[in-house]
Amino acid sequence: MTDAIQAAGDEAVVGRVGAVNGLWRDGLLAAAAWLAAALVTIGLPDVVPWGSASLFAWITAGVAAIFLALSVTVHRPGRAGEVLVHYGPWVIVVGIWLAVWELTTAKFGWLPKPFFSPPHGLLNVYVTDGSRLLICIGYTLRLWALGFLSGIVVGYGVGVALGWSRRFSYWGMPLLKLIGPVPATAWIPCTFYFFPTTFGASIFIVALASGIPVAILTASGVGSVNRAYYDVGRILGADSRYLIRRVAIPAAMPHVFVGLFMALYYSFAVLVVAEMLGAKYGLGWYIQFQTAYSGYANVYAALLIMALLCAGIIRLLFVVRDRLLNWQEGFI
Repeated sequence: MTDAIQAAGDEAVVGRVGAVNGLWRDGLLAAAAWLAAALVTIGLPDVVPWGSASLFAWITAGVAAIFLALSVTVHRPGRAGEVLVHYGPWVIVVGIWLAVWELTTAKFGWLPKPFFSPPHGLLNVYVTDGSRLLICIGYTLRLWALGFLSGIVVGYGVGVALGWSRRFSYWGMPLLKLIGPVPATAWIPCTFYFFPTTFGASIFIVALASGIPVAILTASGVGSVNRAYYDVGRILGADSRYLIRRVAIPAAMPHVFVGLFMALYYSFAVLVVAEMLGAKYGLGWYIQFQTAYSGYANVYAALLIMALLCAGIIRLLFVVRDRLLNWQEGFI
């Protein structure tokens, strides 16, 4: 009986991973795609030299070897294997995309320098200018953290007040609706007057872009709570402070996290502009500096770092949301 159950489980795994003769089909295709990218990079000459071609070929060949090994063992690691199987088609597409990217830029020159860069051109930026990029990442994360955290704290407090108090909402909501549609970068001239340093002005720009969506969504969440919950709480002796902390805010948390996700995107959207206000370092400053000298490969490298930072923070925010809202499973 146990052997039959194990055999059935193995058949289910084989069906899920798309195995052929015990091999993970997508893993084999991914290995072939990444190996093709390596061969294209090292086997064909560059129209214009970019540097780090050999290093990129070794990296892609190493990834191909890893997926070739995983094609035999992917059904064994459990949860990690399931994640690999889920993203297997993406790995194939990325490998094909790298090969096509190399062909159209470095090898055939259809997308010419300096406007476009091949993958190994971006890698060369990280190799040759990595130390400065690390410093810029630190400065960018400092500016973003100060602006984003201050913005969401103020926006959260304002949103709770708007959703709870009719009097505060009467005066505050029209102002919020008036300021909200205006891009945060449009307030740059005012920031130069009100803030003594350009760094303070940059923090304000990021905070403004972050705080407005949090305030609007928090107010919407608090205002949409069923009033019957408040009536029951008052009957049981709860005061306003208790109702806000224990009823209004927990019920509004799904709306709050939607506002946080929007704030995260908006904050990164204005981050580049905010770092142009006299900053000495930062990814936004780096992009501006390299654009002035037509260093578009460096620009693309910095943009890729910003995209990865944003994606990582979003993933972290998803984890926090799932932890905080796990008590609402089955109710929302």
